[in-house]
Amino acid sequence: MRQSHRRTGIYDPTGLGKLLFAFFAAMAETERENIRESTLEGLGTAARKGNDGGGPPVITDDMLHTVLRRRAGGESVEQIHPHLIIPTGKRKGQNPSVASTYRALAEHAKREAYPKPSSRPTPTSQPSKRPTASLSPARSASSSP
Repeated sequence: MRQSHRRTGIYDPTGLGKLLFAFFAAMAETERENIRESTLEGLGTAARKGNDGGGPPVITDDMLHTVLRRRAGGESVEQIHPHLIIPTGKRKGQNPSVASTYRALAEHAKREAYPKPSSRPTPTSQPSKRPTASLSPARSASSSP
């Protein structure tokens, strides 16, 4: 008995297999769009609540001020970082990395160089009050000789 060789597997490139594969592809695309929409909705809700994600900062403001003070005294980051202790989070009680310390210093320098503008308007940012001249046609016609 001789059997015909036939392709076996999930994808059959003819007829019904092609249709089934197109259906599965469309369903997968729809599911991916649903996941994306719900993710964006969740991120938007979190942003409105003021939550930007992530864990607590490794370098706290107190630690940053300590680093700045000791750097002003001439110590290097490598000398300072063994004396810093992470107060919260997964690595509580450990030392932050030298890279984290340098990153915090760079972010601090950036904040100092480019401070965020105040949300309250300053007196100089208010629009100036210029006198408005009203030249309506009725008025100019009655004033002419």
